Amino acid sequence: MVNWSWTSAVIGAATAVATSALISAKPKDPKFHLVSVNITNFKLSLPLVDTEVVLTVHVTNPNAVPIHYSSTEMSIFYAGSLLGSAQVSAGSQPPNSCQLLHLPARLSSKELAHHAVQLMSDVRKREMVLDATVYIEGVARVVWWGHKFKVHVESHVTVDPVFLDVVDQENKSDLELFVT
Repeated sequence: MVNWSWTSAVIGAATAVATSALISAKPKDPKFHLVSVNITNFKLSLPLVDTEVVLTVHVTNPNAVPIHYSSTEMSIFYAGSLLGSAQVSAGSQPPNSCQLLHLPARLSSKELAHHAVQLMSDVRKREMVLDATVYIEGVARVVWWGHKFKVHVESHVTVDPVFLDVVDQENKSDLELFVT
């Protein structure tokens, strides 16, 4: 004979309703905002100088579930050419939270040299446009179920090439959730 109790039935029903609500809740795209660009190192490789920088990015997870993501690489473009890349380490983020990510990046001055005329014009105007793209894959946990996701982020950032201040930016992210 099975012991049945109202307490167990209510807890079971509440858990089922909460899980159903979390699963059916429409996931929201994360938000990204470049806060700063800081030069950390110059590497002389005559006649050029490669530059290492740290990109500080403010990331918001507006969803009601925590996320865990794998490491990846962000590609950085100038005038349509690959200028360098930034490393995104694996990590996690709690639900409804924001955090700062510090992404080390290496930029190739050889590639900048190919666009020397445009670079000089940008320095005179004190506006340099960079584009970046990254794919982030991970898992969003709802109770004991893990739902895989992929986020594609495209950023269009204008920086002052003299002081490396962020002048303007437009970030677009598309979230794809795999429910299995």
